[in-house]
Amino acid sequence: MIKPPRDYHDMDDPQARPRYTGIASFFRAPVADALADTDIGVIGVPFDLGVTNRSGTRHGPRAVREQSTLLRRINGATGIRPFAAARVRDLGDCWIERPFELTGAQAEITGFYRDVVAAGIVPLSVGGDHSITLPILRAVAAGGPVGLVHIDAHGDTGGDYMGSRFHHGAPFSRAAEEGLIDPARAIQIGLRGTTNDPDLWGFSQRAGMRVMMMDEVQDRGWRHAADEARRIAAGGPVYLSFDIDSLDPSQAPGTGTPEAGGLTMIEALRLLRALRGLDFVGADLVEVAPPFDVGTLTAFNGASILFELLCLLAEAWTARGATP
Repeated sequence: MIKPPRDYHDMDDPQARPRYTGIASFFRAPVADALADTDIGVIGVPFDLGVTNRSGTRHGPRAVREQSTLLRRINGATGIRPFAAARVRDLGDCWIERPFELTGAQAEITGFYRDVVAAGIVPLSVGGDHSITLPILRAVAAGGPVGLVHIDAHGDTGGDYMGSRFHHGAPFSRAAEEGLIDPARAIQIGLRGTTNDPDLWGFSQRAGMRVMMMDEVQDRGWRHAADEARRIAAGGPVYLSFDIDSLDPSQAPGTGTPEAGGLTMIEALRLLRALRGLDFVGADLVEVAPPFDVGTLTAFNGASILFELLCLLAEAWTARGATP
Protein backbone atom coordinates (compact mmCIF):
# COMPACT_ATOMS: atom_id res chain seq x y z
CA MET A 1 0.00 0.00 0.00
CA ILE A 2 1.29 3.46 -0.86
CA LYS A 3 1.64 5.55 2.28
CA PRO A 4 0.83 9.26 2.34
CA PRO A 5 3.72 11.71 2.71
CA ARG A 6 5.11 11.84 6.23
CA ASP A 7 4.11 15.46 6.74
CA TYR A 8 0.49 14.47 6.14
CA HIS A 9 0.17 12.07 9.05
CA ASP A 10 3.01 12.99 11.42
CA MET A 11 1.04 13.74 14.58
CA ASP A 12 4.19 15.05 16.25
CA ASP A 13 3.79 18.08 14.00
CA PRO A 14 0.98 20.34 15.30
CA GLN A 15 0.34 21.61 11.78
CA ALA A 16 -0.38 18.06 10.61
CA ARG A 17 -3.03 17.40 13.24
CA PRO A 18 -6.74 17.95 12.55
CA ARG A 19 -7.35 21.66 12.05
CA TYR A 20 -10.10 21.80 14.65
CA THR A 21 -7.82 20.65 17.48
CA GLY A 22 -5.43 22.44 19.79
CA ILE A 23 -5.10 26.01 20.94
CA ALA A 24 -5.42 28.48 18.05
CA SER A 25 -2.21 30.05 16.80
CA PHE A 26 -1.56 31.81 13.53
CA PHE A 27 -1.51 29.06 10.86
CA ARG A 28 -1.13 26.48 13.66
CA ALA A 29 2.51 27.56 13.83
CA PRO A 30 4.47 27.08 17.05
CA VAL A 31 3.90 29.75 19.68
CA ALA A 32 7.21 31.34 20.64
CA ASP A 33 7.89 32.48 24.20
CA ALA A 34 11.10 34.18 23.07
CA LEU A 35 12.51 35.65 19.87
CA ALA A 36 15.07 32.91 19.26
CA ASP A 37 14.69 30.37 16.43
CA THR A 38 12.30 32.59 14.48
CA ASP A 39 12.68 33.90 10.94
CA ILE A 40 9.18 35.27 10.34
CA GLY A 41 7.11 36.29 13.34
CA VAL A 42 3.33 36.63 13.06
CA ILE A 43 2.16 39.22 15.58
CA GLY A 44 -1.25 40.43 16.68
CA VAL A 45 -1.73 44.11 17.49
CA PRO A 46 -5.15 44.35 19.19
CA PHE A 47 -5.47 48.12 19.14
CA ASP A 48 -8.14 50.41 17.69
CA LEU A 49 -7.78 53.73 19.48
CA GLY A 50 -7.00 55.34 16.13
CA VAL A 51 -10.36 54.68 14.44
CA THR A 52 -12.48 57.55 13.15
CA ASN A 53 -15.58 55.47 12.42
CA ARG A 54 -16.74 52.08 13.74
CA SER A 55 -14.56 50.49 16.42
CA GLY A 56 -13.96 46.78 16.97
CA THR A 57 -10.71 46.04 15.17
CA ARG A 58 -9.05 45.37 18.51
CA HIS A 59 -10.75 41.98 18.21
CA GLY A 60 -9.26 41.39 14.75
CA PRO A 61 -6.10 39.45 15.69
CA ARG A 62 -8.03 36.87 17.70
CA ALA A 63 -10.60 36.32 14.94
CA VAL A 64 -7.99 36.07 12.18
CA ARG A 65 -5.83 33.79 14.32
CA GLU A 66 -8.78 31.42 14.76
CA GLN A 67 -9.64 31.37 11.05
CA SER A 68 -6.01 30.91 10.02
CA THR A 69 -6.01 27.47 11.62
CA LEU A 70 -8.25 26.32 8.75
CA LEU A 71 -5.71 27.09 6.03
CA ARG A 72 -3.40 24.69 4.27
CA ARG A 73 0.38 24.70 4.43
CA ILE A 74 1.19 24.99 0.73
CA ASN A 75 0.13 27.72 -1.66
CA GLY A 76 -1.62 25.73 -4.37
CA ALA A 77 -1.34 28.56 -6.91
CA THR A 78 2.35 29.42 -6.50
CA GLY A 79 3.78 26.28 -4.92
CA ILE A 80 5.34 28.28 -2.10
CA ARG A 81 5.81 26.31 1.14
CA PRO A 82 6.37 29.07 3.68
CA PHE A 83 6.75 26.77 6.68
CA ALA A 84 9.47 24.78 4.89
CA ALA A 85 11.22 27.92 3.66
CA ALA A 86 11.45 29.70 7.02
CA ARG A 87 10.89 29.21 10.72
CA VAL A 88 7.46 30.78 11.14
CA ARG A 89 6.33 31.43 14.70
CA ASP A 90 3.32 33.02 16.36
CA LEU A 91 4.89 35.68 18.59
CA GLY A 92 1.60 36.37 20.34
CA ASP A 93 0.19 39.86 20.68
CA CYS A 94 2.07 43.10 21.06
CA TRP A 95 1.22 43.94 24.66
CA ILE A 96 0.20 47.57 25.07
CA GLU A 97 0.13 48.82 28.66
CA ARG A 98 -1.35 52.21 27.75
CA PRO A 99 -4.19 51.30 25.38
CA PHE A 100 -6.10 54.51 26.11
CA GLU A 101 -3.24 56.90 25.29
CA LEU A 102 -2.57 56.96 21.56
CA THR A 103 0.96 58.31 21.34
CA GLY A 104 2.10 56.29 24.34
CA ALA A 105 0.63 53.13 22.84
CA GLN A 106 2.39 53.83 19.55
CA ALA A 107 5.68 54.18 21.39
CA GLU A 108 5.11 50.79 23.00
CA ILE A 109 4.36 49.21 19.63
CA THR A 110 7.55 50.66 18.18
CA GLY A 111 9.57 49.37 21.13
CA PHE A 112 8.17 45.87 20.70
CA TYR A 113 8.95 45.82 16.98
CA ARG A 114 12.44 47.20 17.47
CA ASP A 115 13.22 44.10 19.52
CA VAL A 116 11.70 41.91 16.80
CA VAL A 117 13.70 43.57 14.02
CA ALA A 118 16.90 43.57 16.09
CA ALA A 119 16.52 39.81 16.43
CA GLY A 120 16.55 39.50 12.64
CA ILE A 121 12.87 38.56 12.47
CA VAL A 122 10.64 39.63 9.59
CA PRO A 123 7.35 40.88 11.09
CA LEU A 124 3.94 39.93 9.72
CA SER A 125 1.30 41.83 11.69
CA VAL A 126 -2.45 41.62 12.19
CA GLY A 127 -4.36 44.65 13.43
CA GLY A 128 -5.99 46.45 14.83
CA ASP A 129 -6.69 49.65 12.97
CA HIS A 130 -4.39 51.16 10.37
CA SER A 131 -2.77 53.54 12.84
CA ILE A 132 -0.57 50.60 13.96
CA THR A 133 1.38 50.67 10.69
CA LEU A 134 3.16 53.91 11.57
CA PRO A 135 4.82 52.66 14.78
CA ILE A 136 5.68 49.38 13.05
CA LEU A 137 7.38 51.30 10.24
CA ARG A 138 9.35 53.30 12.80
CA ALA A 139 11.05 50.02 13.69
CA VAL A 140 11.18 48.33 10.28
CA ALA A 141 12.47 51.44 8.48
CA ALA A 142 14.81 52.63 11.22
CA GLY A 143 17.78 52.08 8.90
CA GLY A 144 16.34 54.07 6.03
CA PRO A 145 13.15 54.58 4.02
CA VAL A 146 11.42 51.61 2.44
CA GLY A 147 9.19 51.28 -0.58
CA LEU A 148 5.48 50.77 0.00
CA VAL A 149 2.73 48.70 -1.57
CA HIS A 150 -0.49 49.88 0.06
CA ILE A 151 -3.78 48.18 -0.88
CA ASP A 152 -6.76 50.02 0.56
CA ALA A 153 -10.05 51.78 -0.11
CA HIS A 154 -8.56 54.91 1.48
CA GLY A 155 -5.30 56.77 0.99
CA ASP A 156 -4.61 57.13 4.72
CA THR A 157 -2.50 60.20 4.03
CA GLY A 158 -4.79 62.61 5.83
CA GLY A 159 -3.95 65.46 8.16
CA ASP A 160 -4.96 66.24 11.71
CA TYR A 161 -8.35 64.94 12.78
CA MET A 162 -10.12 66.33 15.83
CA GLY A 163 -6.87 67.37 17.43
CA SER A 164 -4.78 64.28 16.64
CA ARG A 165 -2.07 63.82 14.03
CA PHE A 166 -2.08 60.07 14.63
CA HIS A 167 -5.13 58.09 13.54
CA HIS A 168 -5.98 55.34 11.08
CA GLY A 169 -6.50 57.87 8.30
CA ALA A 170 -2.96 59.27 8.44
CA PRO A 171 -0.25 56.61 8.94
CA PHE A 172 1.33 57.13 5.52
CA SER A 173 1.39 60.92 5.53
CA ARG A 174 3.14 60.75 8.90
CA ALA A 175 5.46 57.99 7.63
CA ALA A 176 6.44 60.09 4.62
CA GLU A 177 7.06 63.14 6.80
CA GLU A 178 9.25 61.07 9.14
CA GLY A 179 11.28 59.66 6.24
CA LEU A 180 10.13 56.09 6.83
CA ILE A 181 8.82 55.50 3.31
CA ASP A 182 10.16 56.71 -0.03
CA PRO A 183 7.19 58.32 -1.82
CA ALA A 184 8.85 57.72 -5.20
CA ARG A 185 8.71 53.97 -4.43
CA ALA A 186 5.21 54.00 -2.96
CA ILE A 187 1.99 52.90 -4.65
CA GLN A 188 -1.57 52.94 -3.31
CA ILE A 189 -3.99 50.55 -5.00
CA GLY A 190 -7.80 50.41 -4.93
CA LEU A 191 -8.58 53.85 -3.50
CA ARG A 192 -12.19 54.92 -3.71
CA GLY A 193 -13.33 56.16 -0.31
CA THR A 194 -15.44 59.28 -0.11
CA THR A 195 -15.11 62.04 2.46
CA ASN A 196 -15.96 65.65 3.10
CA ASP A 197 -12.31 66.51 2.41
CA PRO A 198 -11.88 67.61 -1.23
CA ASP A 199 -8.12 67.06 -0.87
CA LEU A 200 -8.52 63.39 0.06
CA TRP A 201 -5.52 62.08 -1.89
CA GLY A 202 -3.77 65.43 -2.24
CA PHE A 203 -0.89 64.56 0.08
CA SER A 204 -0.19 61.30 -1.76
CA GLN A 205 -0.12 63.02 -5.13
CA ARG A 206 1.97 66.00 -3.98
CA ALA A 207 4.46 63.68 -2.28
CA GLY A 208 4.94 61.73 -5.52
CA MET A 209 3.19 58.49 -4.63
CA ARG A 210 1.51 56.49 -7.39
CA VAL A 211 -2.22 56.63 -6.68
CA MET A 212 -4.23 53.95 -8.45
CA MET A 213 -7.95 54.43 -8.02
CA MET A 214 -10.28 51.47 -7.99
CA ASP A 215 -11.73 52.56 -11.33
CA GLU A 216 -8.29 52.09 -12.90
CA VAL A 217 -7.93 48.67 -11.31
CA GLN A 218 -11.36 47.70 -12.60
CA ASP A 219 -10.75 49.05 -16.10
CA ARG A 220 -7.24 47.66 -16.58
CA GLY A 221 -7.22 44.66 -14.25
CA TRP A 222 -5.34 43.22 -11.31
CA ARG A 223 -2.34 42.32 -13.47
CA HIS A 224 -1.90 45.96 -14.46
CA ALA A 225 -2.00 46.91 -10.77
CA ALA A 226 0.64 44.30 -9.95
CA ASP A 227 2.88 45.36 -12.83
CA GLU A 228 2.70 48.98 -11.68
CA ALA A 229 3.49 47.97 -8.10
CA ARG A 230 6.52 45.97 -9.20
CA ARG A 231 7.73 48.86 -11.36
CA ILE A 232 7.25 51.52 -8.68
CA ALA A 233 8.46 49.65 -5.58
CA ALA A 234 11.43 47.78 -7.06
CA GLY A 235 14.99 48.68 -6.20
CA GLY A 236 15.10 48.15 -2.46
CA PRO A 237 13.28 46.88 0.62
CA VAL A 238 9.48 47.10 0.50
CA TYR A 239 6.74 47.09 3.11
CA LEU A 240 3.26 45.78 2.19
CA SER A 241 0.14 46.99 4.00
CA PHE A 242 -3.25 45.44 3.19
CA ASP A 243 -6.42 47.02 4.57
CA ILE A 244 -9.31 44.57 4.48
CA ASP A 245 -11.65 47.37 3.40
CA SER A 246 -9.92 47.27 0.01
CA LEU A 247 -12.23 44.31 -0.55
CA ASP A 248 -15.81 44.92 -1.57
CA PRO A 249 -18.17 44.86 1.45
CA SER A 250 -19.75 41.72 0.00
CA GLN A 251 -16.38 40.04 0.64
CA ALA A 252 -15.51 41.85 3.87
CA PRO A 253 -18.50 43.29 5.74
CA GLY A 254 -16.65 43.19 9.05
CA THR A 255 -14.63 46.38 8.85
CA GLY A 256 -14.87 49.85 10.30
CA THR A 257 -15.12 51.96 7.14
CA PRO A 258 -16.58 49.89 4.30
CA GLU A 259 -16.68 51.35 0.81
CA ALA A 260 -18.74 49.93 -2.06
CA GLY A 261 -17.12 48.77 -5.28
CA GLY A 262 -13.94 47.09 -4.05
CA LEU A 263 -11.77 44.14 -4.96
CA THR A 264 -13.10 40.61 -5.03
CA MET A 265 -11.12 37.96 -3.17
CA ILE A 266 -9.85 36.33 -6.34
CA GLU A 267 -8.63 39.72 -7.61
CA ALA A 268 -6.87 40.38 -4.31
CA LEU A 269 -5.26 36.94 -4.22
CA ARG A 270 -4.01 37.15 -7.80
CA LEU A 271 -2.76 40.70 -7.27
CA LEU A 272 -0.72 39.62 -4.25
CA ARG A 273 0.65 36.52 -5.98
CA ALA A 274 1.82 38.69 -8.87
CA LEU A 275 3.96 40.78 -6.50
CA ARG A 276 6.54 37.99 -6.18
CA GLY A 277 10.10 39.16 -6.62
CA LEU A 278 9.88 42.34 -4.58
CA ASP A 279 12.12 42.50 -1.51
CA PHE A 280 9.46 42.49 1.18
CA VAL A 281 10.81 43.14 4.68
CA GLY A 282 7.48 43.28 6.51
CA ALA A 283 3.73 43.31 5.98
CA ASP A 284 0.48 43.82 7.80
CA LEU A 285 -3.23 43.06 7.52
CA VAL A 286 -5.46 45.59 9.25
CA GLU A 287 -9.03 46.72 9.93
CA VAL A 288 -10.79 43.36 10.45
CA ALA A 289 -13.66 44.22 12.83
CA PRO A 290 -15.38 41.01 14.03
CA PRO A 291 -18.37 42.81 15.67
CA PHE A 292 -19.55 43.71 12.14
CA ASP A 293 -18.64 40.41 10.48
CA VAL A 294 -21.11 38.00 8.94
CA GLY A 295 -20.47 34.31 9.48
CA THR A 296 -16.73 34.94 10.05
CA LEU A 297 -16.45 35.78 6.33
CA THR A 298 -14.18 38.80 6.85
CA ALA A 299 -11.94 37.02 9.33
CA PHE A 300 -11.56 34.01 7.01
CA ASN A 301 -10.82 36.18 3.99
CA GLY A 302 -8.42 38.16 6.15
CA ALA A 303 -6.63 34.96 7.15
CA SER A 304 -6.44 33.94 3.50
CA ILE A 305 -4.87 37.29 2.61
CA LEU A 306 -2.49 36.88 5.55
CA PHE A 307 -1.31 33.54 4.13
CA GLU A 308 -0.49 35.20 0.81
CA LEU A 309 1.48 37.87 2.69
CA LEU A 310 3.34 35.13 4.54
CA CYS A 311 4.24 33.45 1.26
CA LEU A 312 5.61 36.71 -0.14
CA LEU A 313 7.69 37.33 2.99
CA ALA A 314 9.02 33.76 3.03
CA GLU A 315 10.06 33.90 -0.60
CA ALA A 316 11.71 37.30 -0.18
CA TRP A 317 13.47 36.13 2.97
CA THR A 318 14.85 33.13 1.09
CA ALA A 319 15.90 35.29 -1.86
CA ARG A 320 18.02 37.43 0.49
CA GLY A 321 20.12 34.33 1.07
CA ALA A 322 18.59 33.21 4.35
CA THR A 323 18.07 29.54 5.15
CA PRO A 324 15.85 28.04 7.88
